[in-house]
Amino acid sequence: MKQLLLLLLLVGPALAQAQTVKNNAIVIGQVDSVTSAVLKETRRVWVSVPPSASDPTFAKQRYPVVYLLDGDRHFAYTSDIIQRLNVGTSRVFPEMIVVGIPNTLRTRDLTPSRPTSEEGMSPEELKTAGGGENFTVFLEKELIPYIEAHYPAAAHRTLVGHSFGGLLVMNTLVHHAALFENYVAIDPSMEWDGEKLLKQAHEAFAQPRFKGRTLFVASANNATGLDSVLAANDSRWKLREELARNPSNGLRSAFRHYPNDTHNSVTVHATYDALRYIFQPYTLSPAAFMALYTNKSIEDGPATRLVAHYKRLSAQVGYSVLPPEFFVNRLAYGRLAQPGQAPQALALFQLNLQNYPTSPSAHAGMGDYYETQKQPDLAIASYTKALQLRETPSIRKKLAQLQTKK
Repeated sequence: MKQLLLLLLLVGPALAQAQTVKNNAIVIGQVDSVTSAVLKETRRVWVSVPPSASDPTFAKQRYPVVYLLDGDRHFAYTSDIIQRLNVGTSRVFPEMIVVGIPNTLRTRDLTPSRPTSEEGMSPEELKTAGGGENFTVFLEKELIPYIEAHYPAAAHRTLVGHSFGGLLVMNTLVHHAALFENYVAIDPSMEWDGEKLLKQAHEAFAQPRFKGRTLFVASANNATGLDSVLAANDSRWKLREELARNPSNGLRSAFRHYPNDTHNSVTVHATYDALRYIFQPYTLSPAAFMALYTNKSIEDGPATRLVAHYKRLSAQVGYSVLPPEFFVNRLAYGRLAQPGQAPQALALFQLNLQNYPTSPSAHAGMGDYYETQKQPDLAIASYTKALQLRETPSIRKKLAQLQTKK
């Protein structure tokens, strides 16, 4: 039985690997498409779904979604950052679906207005500018409903954009705040059209209508010589002042300057920092994390602590977040392997069964618990239920061995 427990503890981390190999190619996502009546074109989207979504061992779940503008530029590293921070028990935010949106006419879709001046662009390109509001309609009415209908997507969304993409992120927050829960504007082009959006933000941020919304703004060093201080007339600095001016509007926000990064190099650092900031409530402190493995009190044990933590987390992020089944499963088997910790293990197995009643793994876990506690009838019932949900050779073998002994 100790060898069985060790095996079950070790196989878990493989579930968190993002990449798969198909026909000697490393695959991190798939290409899908949406035919848009709003944009009058078919738009490709790149989609990365957490590997646990296709793992039949655990219960099906729905995942928050990151919508990524300039998706063809930023899809690979964003997907990898999200998966890297969800390896094994080292999860600092939830597993997420990444939807990358490649461009067709970038200036058209990502700018919210058409300037009268040239803005350093050709007259031909300027003619297409100002379609940002129409593109937002595409997001709201077509892309988001498509993703939520065809993928295991939760109604919790993050919008990430860089440069013109950051400009559209800010425009969406200012004019359509309810569309996304989280907004990431990386070196946004707030100078566009004579800082028109910045002036609109000045009025919008004075209103208390951003409760439950989070914004992370990253500013690169765009000054000659990589000066560490933003120029006073820089539009991003002005945005920082607008955010600081209105601390009571309900918006949770952070502004971070990257003195050693340029406009193009800032994206990777900023994406990592933004996601860590947005989902900071998700992370257990090091002390709380260690207590899950070391606390021996049943009243204040890991199951009790996890329930309390995820209840607080759900209230903070605005949607129901359950303790990850795999994580609880691993904790439960760890406690089961320790002398005198069977009650802690039982509480964890029961927690998974309560949260994921249709999971074959949750019922198999209860079967393993009962088998170690010399309760064959209960183990047989749990293994039988697990097999009804999913036929698994290893569980079938355990069931047969128990029935033979009776």
